[in-house]
Amino acid sequence: MAEIKQSSTIRKILTLPGTRAFAALALVFLLGVIFNADGAFYKWGTHRDMFRQVSVYGILACGMTLVIITAGIDLSVGSILGFTAVFFSLTSIHWRWTAWLAIPLCLLAGSVCGGVSGGLIARFKIQPFISTLAMMVFARGLAKYISGGQKISTAMQTADGSYTYVELPSIFNAINSKIFNNNIAVVTIIFLVCLLLCWVLLARLRWGRYLYAIGGNEEAARLSGVPVARMKILAYLLCGFFSAVAGICQAAQEYQGDPEAGVSYELSAIAIVVIGGTSLMGGKGGIGLTLLGALTIGYLEKILSINAVGEASRLMLTGFIIVSAVLFQKSKR
Repeated sequence: MAEIKQSSTIRKILTLPGTRAFAALALVFLLGVIFNADGAFYKWGTHRDMFRQVSVYGILACGMTLVIITAGIDLSVGSILGFTAVFFSLTSIHWRWTAWLAIPLCLLAGSVCGGVSGGLIARFKIQPFISTLAMMVFARGLAKYISGGQKISTAMQTADGSYTYVELPSIFNAINSKIFNNNIAVVTIIFLVCLLLCWVLLARLRWGRYLYAIGGNEEAARLSGVPVARMKILAYLLCGFFSAVAGICQAAQEYQGDPEAGVSYELSAIAIVVIGGTSLMGGKGGIGLTLLGALTIGYLEKILSINAVGEASRLMLTGFIIVSAVLFQKSKR
């Protein structure tokens, strides 16, 4: 009898999303040990660069986690990133606004974009796919409109058609810098702060329980007194907020605002959340799983990169892994 109980306990542990996500990360890490590119995988610089490269995607995934927990989806995060990257560069580089003004305005703009999507979904009952698809197109168009279809950089065109160069604001170098003796990128610290904020919301606040309840059974949550509409708007608003954070980081890393920045980033954000183990059906998952998913995707990309695997093969392999992760989740229910 004791052996049966022990076997049942082991099976339950093995089917936990966290266990499966950690196993996937361990498998990818093992691949790095085997295919180490003549020892490049063993160098700290490789891991530091991986953390930096995956941070923008991870910040997007933080917001995506909140939305997916409610059984929703947000296809506009990449476009909102591009819009806020342009807006931040325009206000900081061309208009010379202080960072204390430019950053809050960019965060507000991203939050408004997300809130509009949430309002369309919660108040007008538009499907999340359609609502966020519309916002994806709108935000991308807005980015191209305010930038004139050009990258916003330190090169400014004058009235006679020539170009003059202005100094890059210090905030760009600050965000793109490394601290602790060049061992940790500031963007990685921002990613960790975003993870912490989401963890507090989901694990320590009543709002987090509401999000899980909506994803588990929206009608039951409504009958239980959960303010479903407001919580949905909050989830998408926060997703827009984190997209704006990612947009600011993207602009700082590239030293410019590119209206094409963030194209297909929403797919990477969804992949991180799904591979981590958060259910697309809603009601299950967590920000810790998103961290594991980000590390899995980050290490996979880095291992393929240091082994000179082409981009086409990397994209196909990532797509295969996403499908495999979803099928593995379904098989364990």
